[in-house]
Amino acid sequence: MKAVWSFWTKPLQANRQSIWVSEKHHMLAWVLSVETAKKHYPQTALFTDRQGAQMLVEELGLEFDQVSLELETLNNSDPEWWALGKVYTYRAQTEPFIHIDSDVFLWKPLPPRMESAPLLAQNPEYFVAGNSYYHPEGLEAAINTVNGWLPDVWQWQRSHNNFQQAVCCGIFGGNAVEFIRYYADLAIQLVEHPSNQLAWNLLTPNTERNILFEQYLLGCCIEYHRHRPDSPYKNIDIQYLFASLDDAFIPENAAHAGFTHLIADAKRNQAIAQSLENRVRRDYPQYYERLDMPSTSTVRRK
Repeated sequence: MKAVWSFWTKPLQANRQSIWVSEKHHMLAWVLSVETAKKHYPQTALFTDRQGAQMLVEELGLEFDQVSLELETLNNSDPEWWALGKVYTYRAQTEPFIHIDSDVFLWKPLPPRMESAPLLAQNPEYFVAGNSYYHPEGLEAAINTVNGWLPDVWQWQRSHNNFQQAVCCGIFGGNAVEFIRYYADLAIQLVEHPSNQLAWNLLTPNTERNILFEQYLLGCCIEYHRHRPDSPYKNIDIQYLFASLDDAFIPENAAHAGFTHLIADAKRNQAIAQSLENRVRRDYPQYYERLDMPSTSTVRRK
């Protein structure tokens, strides 16, 4: 199974306040993410744009078997849709893979049940519509206002279940690459459909668009095809590392799985940042020294 990372730099350029303690710690996370996963999945690929390749490969010195500039095609895309880089990368895959977020560290290989599964992911996320940080009704309202387009799988899921399911994609991939490409293409259509463009200006602040088109739509695709006996994807199964998001946050569970995901505010935690720095300095001193060199750049702010 190939280990894959994606890095679309435009959202980072647009975010004036880094989500990390510093740009240095962002790069330290890249080192640890790539180097820990390589021990278990030595075939590696990076999907990025020119600036991302310059930062990670030319300057930092990370080594990948494949470096694709696929995300150059997103030069004119809205960086508010920061997960587009990931979804474009999913769609580009033609063989079994695991996409790993750069804030995820794999201390152990995934269980065999996941490596052989049609789909794999970090954990399911269950929620009740109208009472969650998932807000599909907000996106729907914006699209309906402009008479826009929603995929059939989304509409089916919303009409059949009040109890909804999304998929946390800290890690995501699998062997069913045809299904993954189908899902990713649908997600990209949702974002880029001409009739939806005016709708995106109507989204309210509590409608977190990225988890909807990446993670919620994936759950819709899986459930929709499970209930269609004539679908070629009716038997698509997904294996999770954790049974729920709460399960993933239990330290003992994460330690047993050999899995760390620095989600949300963890990236700005000073103690975690120091631990990250100490680990890279100890285990990967060649990268740490590069980051201390004045010539090593960070993302240029525009």
